[in-house]
Amino acid sequence: MTSTIAVDDLLVGMYIHLDGGWLSHPFPLSAFRLSSRDEILTLRRLGLKHVRWVPEKSDPALAGAAVDSAVHSAVVDSAAQGVAAAVVAPLSAEELEAGRRQAWLAEQRAAAKLCERQYAEAAGIWRGAWDNTAAQPQQAGRTTEALARAMLDKMLAADEVGIRLVGGGGDRVAAHALNVAVISMLIGRTLGMADADMLDMGVGALMHDVGKQDLPDRLRHADDSFSSSEHAIYRDHVAKGLLHGRRMALAEGAKEVIAQHHEHADGSGFPNRIVGERMPLASRIVAIVNRYDNLCNPATRSQALTPHEAVAMLFAQGRTRFDSTVLNAFIRMMGVYPAGSLVQLTDDRYAMVVGVNSTRPLKPRVLVHSAARGRGAADTHLIDLEALPDLGIRRSLPPAKLPPAVLSALDPRPRVAYYFEPLAREHAAHELAA
Repeated sequence: MTSTIAVDDLLVGMYIHLDGGWLSHPFPLSAFRLSSRDEILTLRRLGLKHVRWVPEKSDPALAGAAVDSAVHSAVVDSAAQGVAAAVVAPLSAEELEAGRRQAWLAEQRAAAKLCERQYAEAAGIWRGAWDNTAAQPQQAGRTTEALARAMLDKMLAADEVGIRLVGGGGDRVAAHALNVAVISMLIGRTLGMADADMLDMGVGALMHDVGKQDLPDRLRHADDSFSSSEHAIYRDHVAKGLLHGRRMALAEGAKEVIAQHHEHADGSGFPNRIVGERMPLASRIVAIVNRYDNLCNPATRSQALTPHEAVAMLFAQGRTRFDSTVLNAFIRMMGVYPAGSLVQLTDDRYAMVVGVNSTRPLKPRVLVHSAARGRGAADTHLIDLEALPDLGIRRSLPPAKLPPAVLSALDPRPRVAYYFEPLAREHAAHELAA
């Protein structure tokens, strides 16, 4: 149950909900437990007068604090009920474990819902900027920078960041821009890039394809069937994008990303065949991530690679084409089995990778298909492989290699879309019905 409390009455340990849009505050999540006085001061600086808070999720020690009487009574009542229940009917080990499982499942569902909502909001903001680049270019540039800054602030605020598979909606162009920006900024985080450079990279990644607005629809995605003149028109989107970047008054670092997102470290890219030592780190990162996403999400779905296949191809063909340091950082962060991969576990069950911890990618969270129990339908279970050392991934499989019933139950997205999420340090060793 939520209550409203004045910001001036907040205490460390209270679990609060922030209303308003994702860009309206700098916190990684919109619902969290206050952990420091600095967070309360930040809320005051935002000009908030009241917030919602949840006594049941707050620190029980607040029951004895000198707080507002309504707050005090709510916490005391909650604590008293818990004590009474424990005295009257102590829980068994099985009941405690079941409660922990339910709590973990609820946490995972809430995190997935929040991530989907934040992705949708970011996609909407991006779409507004994208559609405004011709009519109000500088306003579009400011909106894009605000979005990149909000994403960066939330990434840097978390101790650990994960990559989660999201629905992606129907906006393919927005999904591509966000995929490239999110993964590029996470790589920059692992490589220790300066905040200002990461911000410029994020802006450039979000708008790296802006020049395609000036191309005919049928030439916006490279195709082997293009004639030489059509290839030239397609490649001209880079120069057109740089002109847009100038009209949008983007920073030099962001414009460099737009100008060089198709360049390769070995000089085989376009439009200027720039070699690696002449490319800034941001451009080298975006070039790799852009290639990865185009492999997973081509214009023609029949040509799509699985995330695992795309990583394998980049490793095999990109060791000379791309910067080796950045490529290795990309593979370490995404893992051999990135989110969206369909896999078979070491116990022979099939699963889909739905979340990856970018610092421990070999042990992702997977949605597992299990055989039907009795007369009921087959189950899907959420497993955190990091907490299960005896269980791992044996191999990746294309969708066509999965039994039809398994494919239907796992329901992989037609396109791979990613977003980021802060992760808790503790991991539960549970397998739960999803």
